[in-house]
Amino acid sequence: MIKVSRKVASISPSMTLAISAKANELKAAGVRVINFGVGEPDFNTPAHIISAAKDAMDKGYTKYVAAAGLPALKKAICQKLKKDNGLDYDPSQIIVSNGAKHSIFNALFATIDDGDEVIIPSPYWLTYPEVVKSCGGVPVYVETTREGGYKMTAEQLEAAITPKTKMLILNSPANPTGSVYVQEEIEKIAHVCVKHNILVLSDEIYEKLIYGGEKHYSIAQVSPEMKELTIVINGVSKSYAMTGWRLGYLACAPVIAKAIASFQSHSTSNVNTMTQYAAIAALEGPTEPMEEMIKAFGDRRQKMMKLLDGYRDIGLDYVKPDGAFYLMLVVEKLFGKSYKGKQIRGSMDVADILLTEKQVAVTPGICFGDDEVIRLSYALSFEDIKTGLEKIAELAREVQ
Repeated sequence: MIKVSRKVASISPSMTLAISAKANELKAAGVRVINFGVGEPDFNTPAHIISAAKDAMDKGYTKYVAAAGLPALKKAICQKLKKDNGLDYDPSQIIVSNGAKHSIFNALFATIDDGDEVIIPSPYWLTYPEVVKSCGGVPVYVETTREGGYKMTAEQLEAAITPKTKMLILNSPANPTGSVYVQEEIEKIAHVCVKHNILVLSDEIYEKLIYGGEKHYSIAQVSPEMKELTIVINGVSKSYAMTGWRLGYLACAPVIAKAIASFQSHSTSNVNTMTQYAAIAALEGPTEPMEEMIKAFGDRRQKMMKLLDGYRDIGLDYVKPDGAFYLMLVVEKLFGKSYKGKQIRGSMDVADILLTEKQVAVTPGICFGDDEVIRLSYALSFEDIKTGLEKIAELAREVQ
């Protein structure tokens, strides 16, 4: 009998696969499915970025390049970090990888040993604990509250630290909650991390997608000591509508960057060369397409919340998101009821019934560590948002 490794066996299968498979079956059968589960912008990649990739191919830039990234791209990333975040990095501290998820894996693989504890505020992006486990680490969850905007406090962090704590994963703006940590909150968390010499993986992939007057503040900005402990994760997928291009990057202390560069040279090597030239165009090119996309998301967010405000009396509530393009819809008041004989015991049941009975795809909150909610993306047209929310409200009114 063939056995897989213990590390791979420890990874939990995605709980969204069954719903995704059903949604695809319905679409293949010609059924119109409104998909609130999307985790990518519904905008096309801006034309100047596409042209840069075409130009690279036409010029013959189709060969291997340095495993850690094109020097010109690493320089552009350093300039971006300086301009947007006030952070000074040498190009040798930048590693370009196949998407931010790949950057996260590389960062954990290079720093986490068997048994090391990694603190993860909950709700969390479902990939974080699985990557921690695959690298031999132990996820430690800190439960946040709706009243606190799904944000972990410095006091909660302090209480969760043990002698085995190696790292904190901090995601702001956050997937799935849309929460944004403000500067004062970040500074208090940084004080605890420096005090206990804890690394921070700061996932900033949604950095540009902030609304309502809040501003992004990287924990690496707090102090030189905190910068040394921080691994900044970012990329071009969300802000520049480049999800399929697969390019992420990280910035970190030289010793960590050197280790990751060595590892990547033996695993995936370089990100495809044309994508790297496209990323240079994204970082150095016009910002208007990005600004228009962000404005559209902000408008949809406002309209979505306004519609949901009218559904509180039927047992639906939500937590106001300040960033990314997700909203957590609280559906716990549907639990214990039934729809057409189907019992509703948790978020998976709500998601299943919405898909099979209302043709609306959502992501169950249990995937993110909170079974009382479902995640809704507003990276889809407002027409679909409005229709989809009406169908969710129908379900809430029809349960018994």
